[in-house]
Amino acid sequence: MDQPQLLSKIAMGNGHGEDSPYFDGWKAYDENPYHPTMNPNGVIQMGLAENQLTSDLVQDWIMSNPEASICTIEGVHDFKAMANFQDYHGLSEFRNAVAKFMSRTRGNRVTFDPDRIVMSGGATGAHEVTAFCLADPGDAFLVPTPYYAGFDRDLRWRTGVKLVPVICESSNNFKLTMQALEEAYEKAKNDNIRIKGLLITNPSNPLGTTMDRTTLRTLLTFINEKRIHLVCDEIYAATVFTHPSFISIAEIIEHDKDIECDRDLIHIVYSLSKDMGFPGFRVGIIYSYNDEVVDCARKMSSFGLVSTQTQYLIASMLSDDEFVGRFLAESAKRLAQRHRVFTMGLARVGIKCLQSNGGLFVWMDLHHLMKTPSFEGEMELWKMIIHEVKINVSPGSSFHCSEPGWFRVCYANMDDKAVQVSLQRIHAFVLQNKEIMVSEKKRCWQNNLRLSFKSRRFDDIMMSPHSPIPHSPLVKAST
Repeated sequence: MDQPQLLSKIAMGNGHGEDSPYFDGWKAYDENPYHPTMNPNGVIQMGLAENQLTSDLVQDWIMSNPEASICTIEGVHDFKAMANFQDYHGLSEFRNAVAKFMSRTRGNRVTFDPDRIVMSGGATGAHEVTAFCLADPGDAFLVPTPYYAGFDRDLRWRTGVKLVPVICESSNNFKLTMQALEEAYEKAKNDNIRIKGLLITNPSNPLGTTMDRTTLRTLLTFINEKRIHLVCDEIYAATVFTHPSFISIAEIIEHDKDIECDRDLIHIVYSLSKDMGFPGFRVGIIYSYNDEVVDCARKMSSFGLVSTQTQYLIASMLSDDEFVGRFLAESAKRLAQRHRVFTMGLARVGIKCLQSNGGLFVWMDLHHLMKTPSFEGEMELWKMIIHEVKINVSPGSSFHCSEPGWFRVCYANMDDKAVQVSLQRIHAFVLQNKEIMVSEKKRCWQNNLRLSFKSRRFDDIMMSPHSPIPHSPLVKAST
């Protein structure tokens, strides 16, 4: 007799996506974490997009402003009021401060209405709430590839919403085009999938690039013609460290009056996890230009509110204009320096990255190190990097990249020493592969000599431009 299923389909299924290489890398790190003295041969975590480069600035501010916390002698007088506050609209001081900060991170070229600020438990919760508001189970969002691996969990797992990839390619640096959008939309239509929206990440995760004004205008034209929503994930807005500067979708709809735009279709997801380095505070924001979405999202936020204690602290910190200005400038400076050190270190052994100007990571090209030009070859290389080099990087396939050989590598979640150790390991790995390549070539040449060229000296054949050199499974790491 069959036993009844005691748990739900969600509980029994694998919709969370934990079987992805993206999360497998985290598990490898958790089982053997690197520590400079306690475990120097452990796995270095370069699969986590955290910004730890400016934590000292935040700590200094907290030390200088103890009244900002209700858990200090200076701030405890507000403890009772904050501990009992549970309005899902949030503290007005918090919403005002976040709206002001969002404007600041966009160069004060746009303003945001505090009454449209909806709280959520991080960007993860914000994305899910937005999906619940815009789509029904079975509906779909277009998402340009490569895209953040966590979207499969955030938007699909509990909502029943589908994600339809819009294929972007390295031939134009993965830039999103109208042709790619139209092809993906028509394919979904032919497959009887109803498209309810387009989801973009700007600045991009995992590319670290920003969309230009022309592209953003193209997206507005596309979604207006199709009458679908545009959800803009802008959680890396303040991580842009060099030109071109970041352009928010809010700037386009506010200033570009020559383009048709139904504001009810525009929604922004934001958080403080990346720009301020506060992933543990779980401060997610939904900013919609649609009144009904704001109303519905605010009601749904009851399931994932930001604690009042956190709101209180954040409101005080982000209201300090002098601190915010200094923080943003110093953050950009430190991110630029770390990006420069890391990419130059990779370049020394012939590893190239997609040119980027933001984010907390680089999109690293390792196709020349793969034994075979396939996703199987990518996974084989990734396993070597995890288990032999002992660095957790994320393979492009986990971001739905259409081309094998790309990897996302995070560089802002560690100190300078760990960066140098990671570069040393990468250098050793590449040089080892060069030696293997040379060894295999010599072995093949020697075999060919014995069979076909016994009358010629080995050194002569080594120097000949017509030598029958077979292709090595490991391509040398230089361009």
